[in-house]
Amino acid sequence: MRTAYKCRAYPDFEQASVLNRTFGCIRVVWNRTLAWRHARYDGEQARTNFTQASAYLTGLKAREDLGWLNEVSSVPLQQAIRHQQAAFSNFFAGRARYPRYKSRDGRQSAEYTRSGFRYRGGRLFLAKMSTPLAFTWSWPGIDPASVDPTTVTVSRDPCGRWYVFFAVDLADPEQLPATGAVAGVDLGIKDFAVTSDGEKIPNPRRLARRAKNLARYQRRLARCQKGSANRAKAKGKVARAHRKVRASRADFLHRTSARLVRDHDVIVIEDLAVKNMVRNRPLAKAISDCGWGEFRRQLEYKAAAAGRHLIVAGRWYPSSKTCSACGDLLASLSLNTRTWQCPSCGTRHDRDINAAKNILAAGLAVSACGADVRHSGSSRVRSAVKQEPRPVTAGIPVHQGGE
Repeated sequence: MRTAYKCRAYPDFEQASVLNRTFGCIRVVWNRTLAWRHARYDGEQARTNFTQASAYLTGLKAREDLGWLNEVSSVPLQQAIRHQQAAFSNFFAGRARYPRYKSRDGRQSAEYTRSGFRYRGGRLFLAKMSTPLAFTWSWPGIDPASVDPTTVTVSRDPCGRWYVFFAVDLADPEQLPATGAVAGVDLGIKDFAVTSDGEKIPNPRRLARRAKNLARYQRRLARCQKGSANRAKAKGKVARAHRKVRASRADFLHRTSARLVRDHDVIVIEDLAVKNMVRNRPLAKAISDCGWGEFRRQLEYKAAAAGRHLIVAGRWYPSSKTCSACGDLLASLSLNTRTWQCPSCGTRHDRDINAAKNILAAGLAVSACGADVRHSGSSRVRSAVKQEPRPVTAGIPVHQGGE
């Protein structure tokens, strides 16, 4: 299993200067290579592979006006070309959007392979540095001297904080003992998650709580003159406010996903089209603040590591409008309706709990044929779109009138 340890880094003035120059060189190499790819495709209708891009980097370093590219380690520059090639592969495979140019105002990072760093006894020496990089180890149960990183990534946030990531190959962890519990999870805005057993996890609304302070910092930034020192300070305050929102949201998502994986053998979630949902302008900000996509990603890798089963129910399944007791399907159900009574069997439902129960039933039904299941040790999810439906007694929608 491959994992990474994230630590706060504290470079001195000389080390920060070397890293900043490295970030600038990476940015130049990335942007110029991307522009060269554009021009080559527009003029020759030819795609570029990694070997050609690497040769182009060699040509850039040989130019007199770009001779300063040779003053930094060549490893991060070569890794930038490798990452750009992977970005294009993901784009053509439909897994990511088109690669964009890098900006000096965003997050900066540099990746070092084994030839670009030396890690001995818990001390990290990077290329072009004579002194070890200071960092804080945050895992008391793990000896930093015993870690054998394969790659090291150093990054700097827009707010000025430095981090170092150690990518490590570890043995597969021990699987958690079985609990015999299953849960269907319905994600929402009012309540972040509602489980099929009736538990409601409140939405912390991290961004909404800090929106007032963030708006004040952004107004101050808008009044500052571009290029001034006060504008740089105001930009740092805005970046720190966003960092606090990200950190608190990530902490909530990690705690929630870890608890669900620890307490349940089978977890069923709905395949939400988050990218399409954020096109709803009145709800886009609230949906983005929830972090549903990150929550699903955490559930996937934590369930695989713990030996749990993650089932992804169909995207078009009408879980809210279906009676979990008899399977009757309503013709329509407005978003304002939080409770409703089934006209067929008379059962009164809480909208979110009923949806969670239906998601669980639908997930268990499709898992019988091996579809939409995330098994331990596998990172591939198979779609259940073309699977034939299997009859179950409850949880499957049935139109009124027997249709």
